[in-house]
Amino acid sequence: MSSESINSLLEGHADNLYDAGKFDEAMRVAGTALRNARQAAEEDEAELPLLVNALEKLAGLHQEVGDFDKAESMYLEALEHAEQAGLSKDRFARLRSSLAMLYDFNQREEQAIPHYEQAISEYEKLTPPRGQDAAQLRNNLAMIYKSLGRYALAEQHYLMALETLEEIYGRNNERVAAVFNNLGGLYYAAGFPEQSKEMHLEALDIRIQVFGADHPEVAQSYNNLATSCYELQDDAGAQQNYEKSLAILEQHLETTGTDAYAETGADYLTVLESAGEEKKAAVFRKRMEKLISKG
Repeated sequence: MSSESINSLLEGHADNLYDAGKFDEAMRVAGTALRNARQAAEEDEAELPLLVNALEKLAGLHQEVGDFDKAESMYLEALEHAEQAGLSKDRFARLRSSLAMLYDFNQREEQAIPHYEQAISEYEKLTPPRGQDAAQLRNNLAMIYKSLGRYALAEQHYLMALETLEEIYGRNNERVAAVFNNLGGLYYAAGFPEQSKEMHLEALDIRIQVFGADHPEVAQSYNNLATSCYELQDDAGAQQNYEKSLAILEQHLETTGTDAYAETGADYLTVLESAGEEKKAAVFRKRMEKLISKG
């Protein structure tokens, strides 16, 4: 089978079958392409890039259907052949980031870390650098470091991601707001509620500029601000921000569901009850239960 035919199977037929929900057929077609690519590479090392493509495609399909062991094996083999073939740094970066995210998704954080770090380095060394991709991976890596309690490293990667994204998109961008939001969560977890509040205020301001004042992302920022205020023993600020968050979430119950509203409402009730405002809490509880039952 020619290289063109194998690539057609990989990039056309297998993708079309997967998009149509025919997962078994997509795997069969990609498997056939891989077998032919292996044979082609055995006969001529110049076809190794084709083998890397086939391994990457089938690894991605295995990942999509939840067969993570096979996906891991194929990504690792693809990296090995990519090195043998001397492929470009962006191919290495793409393969490493895919493997890192596979480990990350499966809570194998320590295995994900070196692959994230290598992929970031490879993206940043490209000409021109792929800053957006590197920043996204830094954000993912920071989340891992946060989950492991390695807060200084998490902060370092969030700040570097923030700097890169602001250079690319400017301040008023949803990706920039998301990193500010994540920094706020990091500082809260690390026991710095004042810094957490500052970061959530930054995220809130950007989200209002980008999405408008009544967007669910804005509600999330109000909710996070309320949490920081409560930790700072600012009960009035906590109540005010929870109320703003809940007012927005009420407007979007039909499209976003009731989970976020219920979680925010439960936190709001905790603040009210701790402040001794039982009557206000009772009134809100009835309203919340009514809205949730309708949802």
